Order: sequence, then C-alpha cells, then structure tokens
Amino acid sequence: MPNLSDVITALEELYPPQWAESWDAVGLVCGDPEAEVRRVLFAVDPVQAVVDEAAAWGADLVVTHHPLYLRGTTSVAATTFKGRVVHTLIRQGIALHVAHTNADHADPGVSDALAEAVGLRVTGPLVPDPTAPAGRRGGGRIGVLPEPMTLAAFAAQVAAGLPATATGVRVSGDPERTISRVAVCGGSGDSFFAEVRAADVDAYVTADLRHHPASEASEAAPTALVDAAHWATEWPWLNLAARSLTEAAGKHGWQLETKVSHLVTDPWTGHAPMPYTA
Repeated sequence: MPNLSDVITALEELYPPQWAESWDAVGLVCGDPEAEVRRVLFAVDPVQAVVDEAAAWGADLVVTHHPLYLRGTTSVAATTFKGRVVHTLIRQGIALHVAHTNADHADPGVSDALAEAVGLRVTGPLVPDPTAPAGRRGGGRIGVLPEPMTLAAFAAQVAAGLPATATGVRVSGDPERTISRVAVCGGSGDSFFAEVRAADVDAYVTADLRHHPASEASEAAPTALVDAAHWATEWPWLNLAARSLTEAAGKHGWQLETKVSHLVTDPWTGHAPMPYTA
C-alpha cells in the first residue's frame, strides 16, 4: 500500500507542478506524507460537500482541479467555509492535492477530456507550449468531428456529452451552419479568442464567456460559440485523471481505489427560461 508521498509523486509525474501558471496554487494543501493511502476521490471543487463525501466513503486523499486557497490566506480558522474544509480534512485524516493549470496544460489534460466528451478527435493544442518537445502540450485543444453536422446538432451533442447543469449550454451563431473543426478549452476561455480566430475553426466550446469578448468575437469572425458551465467543461477530466492514477498504481503494484465525485458543485442551481425567438 502506498503512502501519500508515493501517490503525490505519481500525480506530479502526470501533472508536473512546473507546468502550472505562475499565479496558480497547485500541489499538496494538507496531509501527512507518511500516511497510507487506500482510496482517492477526484472532484472539481474542494467544497464542504465534496469533503463530506470523501469522509463518508473513507477516502484518504482528495484530488481537486480547483485550488482551495488560490490567493493565499493568513488563517484556516473554522469560522470561514474554507477553514471548515481544512478542519474537516485534518480531523478525518484526509489529504488534499490540487492539479489545476498544470492539468490544463498536460497531454492528455483537461481539454483533451472535454474534446472526447463532446465527440472530437484531438489534432493538437490551441495554444502550444513552446517548451513541449512533441508539440502536444499546451492550453486548449483543436479537434475534428467524425462527420460534419449543423451547429444546432453539435450544440445538442455537447449538451448530451457533458454533465447536466442548471444553466445548460448557450450558443452563438447560425444554427444551420456546418461544423467540422472545433476548438475547446475547459474552464474560462475567452482569453483565447485571438488563438481561436487564428486556428480557423468552425466553433469554439468553452465556459464563462463574458458579454463584450463574446460579442466582439462574433463580430470579428464567423466562429460559432458554445458556452457551457465552467464545472461541466472540467468535470470530464476527473475520469481521465482517475484512470491515469489507477494505471500508475498498477505499474507500482499498489492497492489503490479511485472514485470520481458526481456531486454537481456548479454554483448556479436554477434556470428560468424566457420566451425567446432567435
């Protein structure tokens, strides 16, 4: 049975911390490196409901995509919700490890899992990492559909391929437009519009698109936009990460059990449709 330091080493071989953005906070948040690890829970958000799920399942380690303390802190007092998370983890003997933008940039990483979920075959990164010798690592991905389809059909395929959320999927573009070549970016992606235009794709699947960048992008180029919930676009990576760690455990001969959390931790919990005709 591995200890925590063994499992962290395996995770950091999959998602090296040096691949993370300089502003990011990845790696081990809490946990005893010498503690034994039998069960690992993967989740997008390190929120109380996820920690409670981990405790109920008997997890020894929680791996999340989003950091608990992205901007640092001077206190972990249980008077705050993040402090309560830390207290619960320590009290239950559960470690917390974060793989964020290092998992975004990995090959395969977050956007590879998103591309697979929406039916694309990945051909390369949207924003290549110049330090990657094989040219496969970087931000976002470009992929192609097995057969061209209309934007309306592709949007329905995206909605079916991602976990359901209250906000669903928003679309910008002619619903009858033919879609074949697509860019994707798990999580917030409107900072990549210049790269999307340069990639000459028919559609861009991402999350958190803001009004002005989306409006300007639509005016500047005919690329269709498919905007899903942030949590939903990153959730497919959990299965990829769990499979990858399970494979690493097998190579080492470890007895390790992994589980993916299906708790919907997207902050939006309701949707009130309005009568609307495009």
